[in-house]
Amino acid sequence: MTLRLSLLDQSPIYEGESPTRALEHTIDLAVLADRLGYHRFWVSEHHDSSLVVGSSPEVLISHLLAKTTRIRVGSGGVMLQHYSPYKVAENFNVLAALAPGRVDLGIGRAPGGLPHSTRALQGEGAAQAPLGDKLEQLDQYLRNRLDENHPLQGLRATPVVSRPADLYLLGATGASGQLAGEFGVPYVFALFINGDEQVALEALESYRRSFRPVRSEKPEPILALSAIVAETEEEAKRIAADFKLVKIHLESGRTITVSSLQHAEEFGRQTDEKYTIEAKDANIVAGTKSSVRERLLDIRNRFGVDEVILTVPAKEFGDRVRTIRLLREAFSEVPAEG
Repeated sequence: MTLRLSLLDQSPIYEGESPTRALEHTIDLAVLADRLGYHRFWVSEHHDSSLVVGSSPEVLISHLLAKTTRIRVGSGGVMLQHYSPYKVAENFNVLAALAPGRVDLGIGRAPGGLPHSTRALQGEGAAQAPLGDKLEQLDQYLRNRLDENHPLQGLRATPVVSRPADLYLLGATGASGQLAGEFGVPYVFALFINGDEQVALEALESYRRSFRPVRSEKPEPILALSAIVAETEEEAKRIAADFKLVKIHLESGRTITVSSLQHAEEFGRQTDEKYTIEAKDANIVAGTKSSVRERLLDIRNRFGVDEVILTVPAKEFGDRVRTIRLLREAFSEVPAEG
């Protein structure tokens, strides 16, 4: 049993950088990952943020596909609750036509921004269908298989392609695992968002238990987590110490993870609900290439996953590049034990 390595880049913009430079870093990392043999490279969706510039993954994916030759490229993820499933299907059918067999469509459940951006995306007072219903519609449009009793039967999301984008569901709760299982698609648990490993284990178990082989033949659980690799343990831990996991707990019971205390405070200012803010050290696998390899193999065995999607939360671009190179070296030098 080997461990497949993939990457998720959130296109962070750090002090002194322009948005153009931040996106150039994402492009450079995708090209590097393609050359080093990573399996997939995903980009995220965030809105109204001064810290992250990736607000339109579809547009960025198109550019990354043109800059790479082998690696799968996709979204981690598109926030489907904001959009028409038909338009999302059209976007990704175009991408699939441009790069057959290389496009992933990861669907996220988080709002991807502050309350004001959510209202701007969805429209004031717009009624939103349940995510499960939107997923069903999206899948039908991607595969050109609208139900016979669908009111728009005969409608096509053009271009119709022989190999549409592969669907994935992203989440950080047991409910998301169950939905992915019932829908029969690969499930990615975001451990870098919800660092509670017991919740992750339970969500993955819920996914496996509820899985129906409707769209995939068997469950495909994937774990997304943060990693930093350096020449010494001390250096890696120093870089990791710069990052906190910040959560907003809303009176309605929802919990939203954001990128900083400032972001959390702005979220609170924009929301109509009472809230509390919690900040703690981020769950980051940090160390040398040998120690990180050992920990990732342990994670593989404990969680029963064949693939990890890694984020690299380092403020210096050189540190992000170093992590990606050293991690690839770690799994190239010594075969992963079964």
